[in-house]
Amino acid sequence: MSVSVIVGSQWGDEGKGKIVDILSGRFDLVVRYQGGANAGHTVEIGDKKFILHLIPSGILRENVLCVIGNGVVIDPKALLDEISLLEGMGISIKGRLFISHNAHLIMPYHKLLDSINESGLSKIGTTGRGIGPCYIDKYARKGVKIVDLLDKKTLGEKIRANIEEKNTLLKKVYNQNELDVDSIIKEYQEFDDAIDQYITDTPLLLDNALRDGKSILLEGAQGALLDVDFGTYPFVTSSSPTSGGACTGSGIPPTKIDSVIGIVKAYTTRVGLGPFPTELLDEEGEKLRKIGAEFGATTGRPRRCGWYDAFLVNYSRMINGIQSAAITKLDVLGEFDKIKVCVAYEIDGKLLKSFPTDEKQLMRAKPVYETLDGWKSDLSNFTDYNQLPSKAKEYLEFISKKSGIEIKMISVGPRRDQTIEL
Repeated sequence: MSVSVIVGSQWGDEGKGKIVDILSGRFDLVVRYQGGANAGHTVEIGDKKFILHLIPSGILRENVLCVIGNGVVIDPKALLDEISLLEGMGISIKGRLFISHNAHLIMPYHKLLDSINESGLSKIGTTGRGIGPCYIDKYARKGVKIVDLLDKKTLGEKIRANIEEKNTLLKKVYNQNELDVDSIIKEYQEFDDAIDQYITDTPLLLDNALRDGKSILLEGAQGALLDVDFGTYPFVTSSSPTSGGACTGSGIPPTKIDSVIGIVKAYTTRVGLGPFPTELLDEEGEKLRKIGAEFGATTGRPRRCGWYDAFLVNYSRMINGIQSAAITKLDVLGEFDKIKVCVAYEIDGKLLKSFPTDEKQLMRAKPVYETLDGWKSDLSNFTDYNQLPSKAKEYLEFISKKSGIEIKMISVGPRRDQTIEL
Protein backbone atom coordinates (compact mmCIF):
# COMPACT_ATOMS: atom_id res chain seq x y z
CA MET A 1 0.00 0.00 0.00
CA SER A 2 1.42 3.38 -0.99
CA VAL A 3 -0.18 5.74 1.59
CA SER A 4 -1.19 4.75 5.13
CA VAL A 5 -2.37 6.90 8.03
CA ILE A 6 -1.50 6.23 11.67
CA VAL A 7 -4.00 7.60 14.20
CA GLY A 8 -4.13 7.51 17.96
CA SER A 9 -7.48 5.89 18.73
CA GLN A 10 -8.06 7.11 22.27
CA TRP A 11 -6.94 10.27 24.13
CA GLY A 12 -3.34 10.12 22.92
CA ASP A 13 -0.31 8.42 24.49
CA GLU A 14 -1.22 5.12 22.83
CA GLY A 15 2.37 4.34 21.83
CA LYS A 16 2.32 5.76 18.30
CA GLY A 17 6.04 6.52 18.36
CA LYS A 18 7.05 2.88 18.64
CA ILE A 19 4.57 1.65 16.03
CA VAL A 20 5.53 4.39 13.56
CA ASP A 21 9.18 3.47 14.12
CA ILE A 22 8.43 -0.18 13.28
CA LEU A 23 6.22 0.55 10.28
CA SER A 24 8.46 3.29 8.87
CA GLY A 25 11.00 0.64 7.90
CA ARG A 26 8.47 -0.38 5.22
CA PHE A 27 7.87 3.14 3.84
CA ASP A 28 9.94 5.63 1.90
CA LEU A 29 8.62 8.76 3.62
CA VAL A 30 7.03 9.52 7.00
CA VAL A 31 4.97 12.70 7.36
CA ARG A 32 3.85 14.40 10.58
CA TYR A 33 0.55 16.13 9.79
CA GLN A 34 -0.66 18.10 12.84
CA GLY A 35 0.02 19.26 16.39
CA GLY A 36 3.25 20.66 17.70
CA ALA A 37 5.87 20.13 20.38
CA ASN A 38 3.07 19.17 22.78
CA ALA A 39 3.43 15.65 21.34
CA GLY A 40 5.95 13.21 22.74
CA HIS A 41 6.69 10.07 20.74
CA THR A 42 9.00 7.69 22.59
CA VAL A 43 11.05 5.06 20.77
CA GLU A 44 13.44 2.58 22.42
CA ILE A 45 16.12 0.92 20.30
CA GLY A 46 18.43 -1.33 22.28
CA ASP A 47 19.60 0.68 25.28
CA LYS A 48 18.83 4.05 23.65
CA LYS A 49 15.64 6.00 24.22
CA PHE A 50 14.53 8.72 21.79
CA ILE A 51 11.76 11.18 22.65
CA LEU A 52 10.59 13.07 19.58
CA HIS A 53 8.28 16.09 19.69
CA LEU A 54 8.21 17.48 16.14
CA ILE A 55 10.35 15.32 13.86
CA PRO A 56 8.60 12.14 12.62
CA SER A 57 9.66 8.89 14.28
CA GLY A 58 10.81 7.64 10.86
CA ILE A 59 13.98 9.72 11.25
CA LEU A 60 15.45 6.77 13.19
CA ARG A 61 15.45 4.71 9.96
CA GLU A 62 18.41 5.85 7.87
CA ASN A 63 16.77 5.31 4.48
CA VAL A 64 13.51 7.12 5.34
CA LEU A 65 12.78 10.73 4.41
CA CYS A 66 10.80 12.75 6.96
CA VAL A 67 8.40 15.62 6.42
CA ILE A 68 6.90 18.12 8.86
CA GLY A 69 3.66 19.06 7.13
CA ASN A 70 1.76 22.33 6.87
CA GLY A 71 -0.70 21.25 9.59
CA VAL A 72 2.04 21.29 12.24
CA VAL A 73 2.80 24.39 14.32
CA ILE A 74 6.52 24.74 14.89
CA ASP A 75 8.38 26.01 17.94
CA PRO A 76 11.80 27.09 16.56
CA LYS A 77 13.73 26.34 19.75
CA ALA A 78 12.11 22.93 20.18
CA LEU A 79 12.89 22.02 16.57
CA LEU A 80 16.54 23.11 16.72
CA ASP A 81 17.02 21.35 20.06
CA GLU A 82 15.56 18.17 18.60
CA ILE A 83 17.79 18.32 15.51
CA SER A 84 20.85 18.90 17.72
CA LEU A 85 19.88 16.04 20.04
CA LEU A 86 19.41 13.56 17.17
CA GLU A 87 22.66 14.57 15.48
CA GLY A 88 24.44 14.20 18.81
CA MET A 89 23.14 10.62 18.99
CA GLY A 90 24.49 9.84 15.52
CA ILE A 91 21.23 10.26 13.56
CA SER A 92 21.70 11.85 10.14
CA ILE A 93 19.29 14.75 9.47
CA LYS A 94 20.73 16.58 6.47
CA GLY A 95 18.94 15.74 3.23
CA ARG A 96 16.36 13.66 5.12
CA LEU A 97 14.21 16.30 6.84
CA PHE A 98 11.82 18.57 4.95
CA ILE A 99 9.64 21.28 6.48
CA SER A 100 6.55 22.72 4.85
CA HIS A 101 6.88 26.36 3.87
CA ASN A 102 3.23 26.76 4.93
CA ALA A 103 3.64 25.50 8.50
CA HIS A 104 2.93 28.14 11.15
CA LEU A 105 5.43 29.32 13.74
CA ILE A 106 4.84 29.39 17.48
CA MET A 107 5.86 32.80 18.79
CA PRO A 108 6.91 33.74 22.35
CA TYR A 109 3.57 35.48 22.92
CA HIS A 110 1.73 32.23 22.10
CA LYS A 111 3.45 30.44 24.99
CA LEU A 112 2.84 33.36 27.34
CA LEU A 113 -0.87 33.55 26.48
CA ASP A 114 -1.18 29.78 26.84
CA SER A 115 0.22 29.83 30.37
CA ILE A 116 -1.98 32.82 31.30
CA ASN A 117 -5.09 31.02 30.06
CA GLU A 118 -4.17 27.87 31.96
CA SER A 119 -3.82 29.84 35.19
CA GLY A 120 -7.33 31.28 34.84
CA LEU A 121 -10.89 30.02 34.77
CA SER A 122 -10.60 28.56 31.26
CA LYS A 123 -8.12 25.88 32.30
CA ILE A 124 -8.37 22.67 30.24
CA GLY A 125 -5.00 21.07 31.03
CA THR A 126 -2.86 22.02 28.05
CA THR A 127 0.90 21.47 27.93
CA GLY A 128 1.53 25.24 27.91
CA ARG A 129 3.56 24.99 24.70
CA GLY A 130 1.62 27.74 22.89
CA ILE A 131 -0.13 25.34 20.53
CA GLY A 132 -3.69 26.61 20.99
CA PRO A 133 -2.88 30.35 20.69
CA CYS A 134 -0.81 29.63 17.56
CA TYR A 135 -3.75 27.86 15.91
CA ILE A 136 -6.00 30.75 17.00
CA ASP A 137 -3.78 33.19 15.11
CA LYS A 138 -3.63 30.82 12.15
CA TYR A 139 -7.40 30.79 11.76
CA ALA A 140 -7.67 34.50 12.58
CA ARG A 141 -5.33 35.00 9.61
CA LYS A 142 -2.69 36.66 11.76
CA GLY A 143 -0.20 33.79 11.87
CA VAL A 144 3.46 33.83 10.93
CA LYS A 145 4.36 31.04 8.50
CA ILE A 146 7.68 29.43 7.67
CA VAL A 147 7.54 31.08 4.22
CA ASP A 148 7.49 34.48 5.92
CA LEU A 149 11.03 33.80 7.13
CA LEU A 150 12.31 34.04 3.57
CA ASP A 151 11.66 37.80 3.40
CA LYS A 152 13.31 39.40 6.41
CA LYS A 153 11.73 42.84 5.82
CA THR A 154 8.19 41.45 5.58
CA LEU A 155 8.87 39.12 8.51
CA GLY A 156 9.91 42.04 10.70
CA GLU A 157 6.83 44.05 9.76
CA LYS A 158 4.51 41.12 10.42
CA ILE A 159 6.02 40.23 13.79
CA ARG A 160 6.05 43.89 14.85
CA ALA A 161 2.36 44.34 14.03
CA ASN A 162 1.45 41.13 15.89
CA ILE A 163 3.49 41.96 18.97
CA GLU A 164 2.12 45.48 19.21
CA GLU A 165 -1.38 43.98 19.32
CA LYS A 166 -0.37 41.30 21.83
CA ASN A 167 1.51 43.82 24.02
CA THR A 168 -1.66 45.89 24.36
CA LEU A 169 -3.50 42.75 25.47
CA LEU A 170 -0.73 41.68 27.85
CA LYS A 171 -0.41 45.09 29.48
CA LYS A 172 -3.99 46.32 29.69
CA VAL A 173 -5.88 43.07 30.21
CA TYR A 174 -3.42 40.67 31.89
CA ASN A 175 -1.16 43.23 33.63
CA GLN A 176 1.96 41.59 32.18
CA ASN A 177 5.23 43.11 30.98
CA GLU A 178 5.44 43.93 27.29
CA LEU A 179 7.55 41.76 24.98
CA ASP A 180 10.73 43.07 23.34
CA VAL A 181 9.82 43.36 19.65
CA ASP A 182 13.33 43.81 18.26
CA SER A 183 14.85 40.83 20.09
CA ILE A 184 12.06 38.54 18.88
CA ILE A 185 12.45 39.70 15.28
CA LYS A 186 16.20 39.05 15.51
CA GLU A 187 15.61 35.59 17.02
CA TYR A 188 13.31 34.50 14.19
CA GLN A 189 15.54 35.91 11.48
CA GLU A 190 18.37 33.79 12.92
CA PHE A 191 16.02 30.81 13.01
CA ASP A 192 15.53 31.20 9.25
CA ASP A 193 19.27 30.89 8.70
CA ALA A 194 19.33 27.69 10.78
CA ILE A 195 16.48 25.86 9.03
CA ASP A 196 16.56 27.29 5.50
CA GLN A 197 18.08 24.06 4.15
CA TYR A 198 15.01 22.08 5.27
CA ILE A 199 12.22 24.32 3.93
CA THR A 200 10.39 23.17 0.80
CA ASP A 201 7.03 22.93 -0.93
CA THR A 202 6.04 19.68 0.78
CA PRO A 203 2.75 18.99 -1.12
CA LEU A 204 4.78 19.10 -4.35
CA LEU A 205 7.48 16.92 -2.77
CA LEU A 206 4.88 14.34 -1.71
CA ASP A 207 3.06 14.41 -5.05
CA ASN A 208 6.33 13.79 -6.89
CA ALA A 209 7.14 10.95 -4.49
CA LEU A 210 3.78 9.28 -5.21
CA ARG A 211 4.29 9.72 -8.95
CA ASP A 212 7.64 7.97 -8.54
CA GLY A 213 5.95 5.04 -6.81
CA LYS A 214 7.18 5.89 -3.31
CA SER A 215 5.24 4.84 -0.22
CA ILE A 216 4.19 7.29 2.49
CA LEU A 217 3.22 6.89 6.15
CA LEU A 218 1.25 9.76 7.66
CA GLU A 219 1.82 10.18 11.40
CA GLY A 220 -0.58 12.02 13.69
CA ALA A 221 -0.02 13.33 17.20
CA GLN A 222 -2.40 13.13 20.18
CA GLY A 223 -5.53 10.97 19.77
CA ALA A 224 -8.88 11.00 17.99
CA LEU A 225 -10.82 11.84 21.17
CA LEU A 226 -8.79 15.06 21.37
CA ASP A 227 -9.88 16.15 17.88
CA VAL A 228 -11.25 19.70 17.90
CA ASP A 229 -14.38 18.59 15.99
CA PHE A 230 -14.94 14.99 17.06
CA GLY A 231 -13.30 14.89 20.48
CA THR A 232 -14.52 15.56 24.01
CA TYR A 233 -14.85 19.32 23.46
CA PRO A 234 -13.73 21.67 25.02
CA PHE A 235 -11.10 19.36 26.53
CA VAL A 236 -9.43 18.80 23.17
CA THR A 237 -6.40 19.85 21.19
CA SER A 238 -6.52 22.65 18.61
CA SER A 239 -6.08 20.57 15.47
CA SER A 240 -7.40 17.41 13.81
CA PRO A 241 -5.52 14.24 14.86
CA THR A 242 -8.13 12.09 13.09
CA SER A 243 -7.44 10.48 9.72
CA GLY A 244 -9.22 13.38 8.01
CA GLY A 245 -6.60 15.75 9.37
CA ALA A 246 -3.92 13.76 7.57
CA CYS A 247 -5.07 15.17 4.24
CA THR A 248 -5.43 18.81 5.25
CA GLY A 249 -2.22 18.68 7.26
CA SER A 250 -0.05 17.21 4.53
CA GLY A 251 -1.53 18.13 1.15
CA ILE A 252 -2.10 14.49 0.18
CA PRO A 253 -5.66 14.12 -1.19
CA PRO A 254 -8.05 11.54 0.33
CA THR A 255 -8.14 9.60 -2.95
CA LYS A 256 -4.52 8.60 -2.33
CA ILE A 257 -5.10 7.06 1.14
CA ASP A 258 -4.97 3.26 1.05
CA SER A 259 -5.28 2.34 4.72
CA VAL A 260 -5.90 3.72 8.19
CA ILE A 261 -4.13 2.05 11.11
CA GLY A 262 -5.36 2.70 14.64
CA ILE A 263 -3.00 2.59 17.61
CA VAL A 264 -4.92 1.35 20.65
CA LYS A 265 -3.61 1.02 24.19
CA ALA A 266 -4.73 -2.16 26.01
CA TYR A 267 -6.24 0.06 28.71
CA THR A 268 -7.15 3.77 28.69
CA THR A 269 -5.24 6.88 29.75
CA ARG A 270 -5.80 10.59 29.57
CA VAL A 271 -3.63 13.65 30.31
CA GLY A 272 -5.12 16.93 31.44
CA LEU A 273 -8.69 17.71 32.36
CA GLY A 274 -11.93 16.43 30.88
CA PRO A 275 -14.42 13.56 31.28
CA PHE A 276 -13.06 10.02 31.55
CA PRO A 277 -15.80 7.41 32.23
CA THR A 278 -13.51 4.43 32.94
CA GLU A 279 -10.98 6.34 35.07
CA LEU A 280 -9.77 4.45 38.13
CA LEU A 281 -9.21 6.62 41.18
CA ASP A 282 -8.11 3.74 43.37
CA GLU A 283 -5.24 1.32 43.88
CA GLU A 284 -5.84 -0.37 40.52
CA GLY A 285 -5.50 2.97 38.72
CA GLU A 286 -2.27 3.67 40.56
CA LYS A 287 -1.06 0.15 39.73
CA LEU A 288 -1.70 0.76 36.00
CA ARG A 289 0.18 4.06 36.20
CA LYS A 290 3.15 2.54 37.98
CA ILE A 291 3.53 -0.61 35.85
CA GLY A 292 2.84 1.24 32.61
CA ALA A 293 5.14 4.18 33.52
CA GLU A 294 2.26 6.48 32.65
CA PHE A 295 3.93 9.86 32.78
CA GLY A 296 3.87 12.34 29.89
CA ALA A 297 6.92 12.29 27.60
CA THR A 298 6.56 16.04 27.05
CA THR A 299 5.47 17.33 30.46
CA GLY A 300 6.25 14.49 32.86
CA ARG A 301 2.71 14.81 34.24
CA PRO A 302 1.15 11.61 35.61
CA ARG A 303 -1.49 10.23 33.28
CA ARG A 304 -4.97 9.38 34.47
CA CYS A 305 -5.54 5.64 34.05
CA GLY A 306 -8.59 3.43 33.57
CA TRP A 307 -9.91 0.23 32.06
CA TYR A 308 -10.16 -0.37 28.33
CA ASP A 309 -13.13 1.46 26.78
CA ALA A 310 -14.46 -0.50 23.79
CA PHE A 311 -17.41 1.91 23.42
CA LEU A 312 -14.95 4.79 22.93
CA VAL A 313 -12.67 2.86 20.55
CA ASN A 314 -15.64 1.77 18.45
CA TYR A 315 -16.55 5.46 18.02
CA SER A 316 -12.95 6.20 17.07
CA ARG A 317 -13.03 3.36 14.53
CA MET A 318 -16.09 4.94 12.94
CA ILE A 319 -14.81 8.51 12.59
CA ASN A 320 -11.33 7.45 11.41
CA GLY A 321 -12.22 4.51 9.17
CA ILE A 322 -9.75 2.31 11.03
CA GLN A 323 -9.08 -0.87 9.03
CA SER A 324 -6.49 -2.50 11.28
CA ALA A 325 -5.12 -1.89 14.74
CA ALA A 326 -1.97 -2.21 16.80
CA ILE A 327 -2.58 -3.00 20.48
CA THR A 328 0.08 -1.53 22.76
CA LYS A 329 1.09 -2.17 26.37
CA LEU A 330 -0.66 -5.52 26.64
CA ASP A 331 2.15 -6.58 28.97
CA VAL A 332 1.09 -3.98 31.56
CA LEU A 333 -2.08 -5.97 32.33
CA GLY A 334 -0.09 -9.09 33.24
CA GLU A 335 -0.29 -8.50 36.99
CA PHE A 336 -4.08 -8.20 37.30
CA ASP A 337 -6.30 -11.05 38.53
CA LYS A 338 -9.39 -9.55 36.90
CA ILE A 339 -9.55 -7.12 34.00
CA LYS A 340 -12.60 -5.02 33.18
CA VAL A 341 -13.67 -3.83 29.73
CA CYS A 342 -16.24 -1.09 29.21
CA VAL A 343 -18.73 -2.26 26.54
CA ALA A 344 -21.36 0.48 26.83
CA TYR A 345 -22.39 3.69 28.63
CA GLU A 346 -25.57 4.36 30.50
CA ILE A 347 -27.19 7.53 31.81
CA ASP A 348 -29.92 7.23 34.43
CA GLY A 349 -30.08 3.50 33.75
CA LYS A 350 -30.59 3.87 29.99
CA LEU A 351 -27.99 2.53 27.56
CA LEU A 352 -26.64 5.05 25.08
CA LYS A 353 -26.84 4.26 21.38
CA SER A 354 -23.84 6.38 20.44
CA PHE A 355 -20.75 7.90 22.04
CA PRO A 356 -21.54 11.31 23.58
CA THR A 357 -18.94 14.01 22.89
CA ASP A 358 -20.99 16.57 24.83
CA GLU A 359 -19.15 17.35 28.06
CA LYS A 360 -22.18 17.30 30.37
CA GLN A 361 -23.52 14.03 28.97
CA LEU A 362 -20.14 12.34 29.13
CA MET A 363 -19.63 13.46 32.72
CA ARG A 364 -22.92 11.73 33.63
CA ALA A 365 -22.21 8.57 31.63
CA LYS A 366 -21.55 5.42 33.64
CA PRO A 367 -19.46 2.62 32.12
CA VAL A 368 -21.05 -0.80 31.71
CA TYR A 369 -18.35 -3.40 32.33
CA GLU A 370 -17.71 -7.00 31.51
CA THR A 371 -15.02 -8.72 33.58
CA LEU A 372 -12.42 -11.10 32.20
CA ASP A 373 -9.86 -13.28 33.94
CA GLY A 374 -6.30 -12.03 33.89
CA TRP A 375 -3.40 -14.20 32.69
CA LYS A 376 -1.02 -13.34 35.55
CA SER A 377 2.19 -13.77 33.59
CA ASP A 378 4.95 -11.78 31.90
CA LEU A 379 4.48 -11.33 28.14
CA SER A 380 7.55 -9.20 27.45
CA ASN A 381 9.67 -11.99 25.90
CA PHE A 382 7.02 -13.44 23.60
CA THR A 383 7.48 -12.92 19.86
CA ASP A 384 4.72 -15.15 18.50
CA TYR A 385 0.95 -14.96 19.01
CA ASN A 386 0.77 -18.69 19.72
CA GLN A 387 3.05 -18.21 22.74
CA LEU A 388 0.55 -15.94 24.48
CA PRO A 389 -1.45 -17.37 27.40
CA SER A 390 -5.00 -18.38 26.49
CA LYS A 391 -6.46 -15.67 28.75
CA ALA A 392 -4.42 -12.99 26.97
CA LYS A 393 -5.72 -14.24 23.62
CA GLU A 394 -9.27 -14.21 24.99
CA TYR A 395 -8.79 -10.61 26.08
CA LEU A 396 -7.53 -9.58 22.64
CA GLU A 397 -10.37 -11.37 20.89
CA PHE A 398 -12.90 -9.78 23.23
CA ILE A 399 -11.74 -6.18 22.76
CA SER A 400 -11.40 -6.78 19.01
CA LYS A 401 -15.02 -7.87 18.77
CA LYS A 402 -16.43 -5.19 21.07
CA SER A 403 -14.43 -2.38 19.42
CA GLY A 404 -14.99 -3.53 15.85
CA ILE A 405 -11.26 -3.55 15.10
CA GLU A 406 -9.00 -6.13 13.47
CA ILE A 407 -5.80 -6.55 15.46
CA LYS A 408 -2.69 -6.89 13.30
CA MET A 409 0.08 -6.01 15.76
CA ILE A 410 0.60 -6.45 19.51
CA SER A 411 3.21 -4.61 21.57
CA VAL A 412 4.43 -6.39 24.71
CA GLY A 413 7.15 -3.94 25.70
CA PRO A 414 8.74 -0.62 24.69
CA ARG A 415 11.53 -1.98 22.48
CA ARG A 416 11.32 -2.64 18.73
CA ASP A 417 11.80 -6.38 19.25
CA GLN A 418 8.96 -6.62 21.79
CA THR A 419 6.33 -6.77 19.08
CA ILE A 420 4.09 -9.53 17.75
CA GLU A 421 2.69 -9.30 14.23
CA LEU A 422 -0.32 -11.29 13.11
